[in-house]
Amino acid sequence: MTKCSGCGVELQYDNPSKNGYAKINSNLCNRCFRIKNYNEYLNVDIDSTKFIDILKQINETNSLVVLVVDLINIPNNLSLITKYLKNKLLFVFTKRDLLPLSVNDEKILNYIESFNINYCDKEIVSSKNNYNLDSLYEKINKNKTNNDVYFIGFTNAGKSSLINKIIYNYTDIDFNITTSILPSTTLNTIRIKTNDFNIIDTPGIVDEGNIIDKIDSDKIKKIISKKEIKPITYQLKPNQYLLIDDFVLIKSNSDCNLTIYMSNNLEINRYYKKVTLNDSITNNYIIQKDNDIVIQGLGFIKIANESNLDISIIKNVNLFIRKSLI
Repeated sequence: MTKCSGCGVELQYDNPSKNGYAKINSNLCNRCFRIKNYNEYLNVDIDSTKFIDILKQINETNSLVVLVVDLINIPNNLSLITKYLKNKLLFVFTKRDLLPLSVNDEKILNYIESFNINYCDKEIVSSKNNYNLDSLYEKINKNKTNNDVYFIGFTNAGKSSLINKIIYNYTDIDFNITTSILPSTTLNTIRIKTNDFNIIDTPGIVDEGNIIDKIDSDKIKKIISKKEIKPITYQLKPNQYLLIDDFVLIKSNSDCNLTIYMSNNLEINRYYKKVTLNDSITNNYIIQKDNDIVIQGLGFIKIANESNLDISIIKNVNLFIRKSLI
């Protein structure tokens, strides 16, 4: 079967309502064609077990794996990778352009140690700005164990954008993987032959509890930042509320100093009387100094002092506390 050059799905020419439908002689499925030419995203049904099967298949090879992780939305379950993979691993933080330049790269790279993941090398990059791509390319060539190099990551980590930039910078191939800010764009493995190694793109691993899977496309466009995030700091007194758009409501039960690292397209308001967030779940958190509140897919909030907070978040979205990234 012929695969779509944009997302890797097997092409079929009979049923427009099924995945992989394409016009005769086209190397793009209709879904990729609509994304690339009209920025029109078509939802697909994704079976999360498929991604686990792909990880298991990669584990049977001796190939280098490039693990691509979004700096703004680091998943809480990176251990899922090492559960199924024993390959040599190159750890890459992407979207460096979204964090302020004042943030120290070395501090961010040292944060990898908190994941308890064995890796052979690490890098921090920006596909948009070509930041450290030469260094990454050298590290891939240095650490590859054969001609195949697998790129893996959770959905919306910037994996396909990174691959496209590598292809553009270091090859003369006229080829582009379909990219979108919306989830699950790559549907199957895609193999691209270059002069130095074979790049194998894989579908993004479904991150259960990610907000992008719970909201519509217009809201997704609002929470995905395309330029450097300008952190916003608030000092809250007891019984003050902070509402982050339609997604998160924070009630302070103590003096609290917090800094928000999220898209600046979001509307944030402080209230001095009780407000509520529809269709949400509320929990109380005692958060220690220099910890982050992470709302998966939305970003994170740095807490500067020990704080007692009631946090309401829309249902089925994952929230967790971690040591501060910055």
